[in-house]
Amino acid sequence: MLRPAPSLPVTAPLPLLITGVAGVAGYNAFHYFQSRHPGEVFGNRQVNNWPLRGEGILACDIEDREGLARLFAEHRFAAVLNCGGSCRLKSCEMDPTMAWRVNVSGVENLLDHCPADTRLVHLSVDLVYSGEGPGGYREEDPTDPVTVYGATMVAAEERILAARPDACILRISLPMGVSFNGHAGAIDWIQSRFKQSKPATLYYDELRTPTYTDCMNRLFETVLANDLAGLYHAGGSRRMSLFEIAQVINRVGGYDPSHLMGCPRLDAGPMPPRAGNVTLDSSKLTDALGYDPFDPWPYYDRHLPTGPQWHYERDPGEPGSPELIQQTLYQNPRVSEG
Repeated sequence: MLRPAPSLPVTAPLPLLITGVAGVAGYNAFHYFQSRHPGEVFGNRQVNNWPLRGEGILACDIEDREGLARLFAEHRFAAVLNCGGSCRLKSCEMDPTMAWRVNVSGVENLLDHCPADTRLVHLSVDLVYSGEGPGGYREEDPTDPVTVYGATMVAAEERILAARPDACILRISLPMGVSFNGHAGAIDWIQSRFKQSKPATLYYDELRTPTYTDCMNRLFETVLANDLAGLYHAGGSRRMSLFEIAQVINRVGGYDPSHLMGCPRLDAGPMPPRAGNVTLDSSKLTDALGYDPFDPWPYYDRHLPTGPQWHYERDPGEPGSPELIQQTLYQNPRVSEG
């Protein structure tokens, strides 16, 4: 029998460095840990992302060897949560050299400067798979990415597993939470189209296992504080297509249903390539923890699509607003309600 999730996670080793705070997972983790451990949590961003600044934010390109060496020498981090990397699919396809430099060479640099006694947790992604099968990937399934981004994430995993067998790699899916710039996350982009009364076209046959960042943050602290090592899948319990995710955002936000379009991946064109059913089986992680760390996204069953026209099927007076998206889709209602 699974144990219930702890009401409050144990404390991660401090001081803590979180890389990639411009991304959804890193941004939310940084603010979560900073609120719990003021003055002992630092977030790393690329130098050219100057709008992202504030207490604890450190500007250093992860591929900058001398810069990273200075950060470790100055702050003597006891733990690192590596959320860094370039995940822009098209940019990585158009510039594989950049993708390799950031996603692989950056990890090699981090490994060179991260002391052996520093706890290391690294985030990878479900896009290490092609999704041409039935989904529900387990850790032992061979990787076969269809994108440059996915291929570089596989390479980064290989380097960490070889150099730091004590490290923990978590393959995540779509992190559902706020972003720094308001358009980095899945919810951000889809909602921005609806807000502007513009069409949003999503795929029927690209399936993911979305996860609230509220749940991910608690998992990160637990894993940073324990000695879990190796590779684990960390995707949510619901398998949802990108089209279904957009249906949820459309209806919960009270937006015009006619602005949501759907199509198969084949109609998307060759650039960037699209993965298919890359849903993750996270039972290995659940077994290791003794509890399921993830609530389903969306949390409420009433927000779960039941068919391709579900976002049209609204009751008179049914609530729907950007505020409701904030309360129930960006945030896990169970966590935010205490």
